[in-house]
Amino acid sequence: MRNEYDFSKGERGKFHHPDIELNLPVYLDPDVEELMQELAEKKGLDIDKIVNDWLRKSMDTEQNVE
Repeated sequence: MRNEYDFSKGERGKFHHPDIELNLPVYLDPDVEELMQELAEKKGLDIDKIVNDWLRKSMDTEQNVE
């Protein structure tokens, strides 16, 4: 690394995008991923559809308990 850097020609906010929508990766444990993949293949769906459906059902159940 250099001792000093010249930022005099830098452009503030050049890469800032306030409207950006991030999709965060979710990592499943291998056994959970295997089960979800098997279910997805049986139903002919993508694994993300299966996981999202399960999470929505869980959210509904959790909200009804409170």
